[in-house]
Amino acid sequence: MAKNELDEVLDLIDSEIKKSGISRREAFKLAGLGAAGMLAGSTSANAATTANASEAKGKILIIGGGLAGISTAARLTSALSNPDITIVEPSEKSVSYQPGNTLIAAGIYEKSDVMYDTKDFIPSGVKMIKDKAVEFNPEQNKVVLASGEILTYDYLIVAAGLVLDFGKIKGLEEVGNAYSVGDASKILKVFGDSGATSIYNIDSAVATWEQMQKFIEKAKNGQKVEGVFSHPNTSIKCGGAPKKIMYLTNSRLEEAGAKANANLTFYPNGSTMFGVKEYHDAIVKQFEQRGFKWHYNHNLTAVDLDKKIATFNKHWKEKGEWDPDLEEYDVVTKNSAVEVPFDFLHITPPMKAPDEIGNSAIGSGKGWVPVNKETLQHVKYPNIFSIGDIAAVPMGKTGGSVRKQYKVLVENLVALMEGKEMKAKYDGYTVCPLITDIGKVMLAEFNWTKKPTPSFPLDPAQERYIWWLMKVYLLKPMTQYGMLSGKA
Repeated sequence: MAKNELDEVLDLIDSEIKKSGISRREAFKLAGLGAAGMLAGSTSANAATTANASEAKGKILIIGGGLAGISTAARLTSALSNPDITIVEPSEKSVSYQPGNTLIAAGIYEKSDVMYDTKDFIPSGVKMIKDKAVEFNPEQNKVVLASGEILTYDYLIVAAGLVLDFGKIKGLEEVGNAYSVGDASKILKVFGDSGATSIYNIDSAVATWEQMQKFIEKAKNGQKVEGVFSHPNTSIKCGGAPKKIMYLTNSRLEEAGAKANANLTFYPNGSTMFGVKEYHDAIVKQFEQRGFKWHYNHNLTAVDLDKKIATFNKHWKEKGEWDPDLEEYDVVTKNSAVEVPFDFLHITPPMKAPDEIGNSAIGSGKGWVPVNKETLQHVKYPNIFSIGDIAAVPMGKTGGSVRKQYKVLVENLVALMEGKEMKAKYDGYTVCPLITDIGKVMLAEFNWTKKPTPSFPLDPAQERYIWWLMKVYLLKPMTQYGMLSGKA
């Protein structure tokens, strides 16, 4: 971003914030946007921490060199006077700005806007191994790499992200497992020109924009078209993304004057739009205003790309037989298959931990790495921590969550290394900048209380232009220059 462009954005944000009676400095302080403050000319974000660095020593191994892994490594290099840190990461583009995928899919960002070279962000002194961890032996503090190399550690941090499990959907078995960054050839080959899309891989997000334009062109030419959007029955990264792409499709339809010919329908597996009531209520109201349709308790199970039919498992509960011992009725889950024709289908695939981790000794029955949700320490192995998408932390699979988590993890790991009590606690803070229109964002902040926890003295359920400016212009450099340096 050019300096004059950033200055213009900051001036706009100043204007919007001051309407609420607070300054830019106060707003950034409230939001904890250290890097945004840095970009605005503040030097406080660059304050050295080495003066207070711990003398504790130990060999630290980090599995995963994405946002969570690199940010944690960067902060550890400042927290320790003599750090010994190794990162294992197979991808050369692992620190891509994934929240930008929705903007790519709507023609607002280009792919180049979100792609970084991992090597440019490796903290000084940190060793990087381009490989993949495939075996874990926590009893002996050893990890085996795909190359056969065996690494030992004193402390292990698992930040490997998750896997897109397209193969779980009938008709997409050929796609199998995929990743947010990396080879999308199978996705693109199988989807072809069918109208099926997914923003969860960067290259398939590029293809989403291509398919969206064809969908809009059909509607513009007078054809009645169906847009279908799914949300699966697994935990997913960025739970708001399936709705964001629906909102953005609507924006482009309205822009083209083609909205009247298009139906947009959301099929979430759950029974609400959002886990926080206030945001759920706001989204339902927005859906009603935009003329969207939605059907709860529908999980996408199959796709016929040739016939353009998506099949959902509709599920609901009914009262069963009377249990005389418990003196209550059984609750029975009912299911039926629902076939839905589509012209444009956005697939949010089921997601899981990588099998080599989820099925290992450090994994769990559900695959995710089991940790204490407050300390991020493994529930069984005290010298292992986990962070980000792969950690079994409620509502924690967003970059906004990682921004809070990695500071807690570093503080607790250093305390453990020093033989002290781990006092830092993650409170479940998560932020979802929910794009509701081109030019509007609802900044949904919350924690484990499932109540809004806004950083600003503004109604958090209100769509605002200021949050659009922050989402499109500030959060990316905040991530790039703030979190990846361990400061934001």
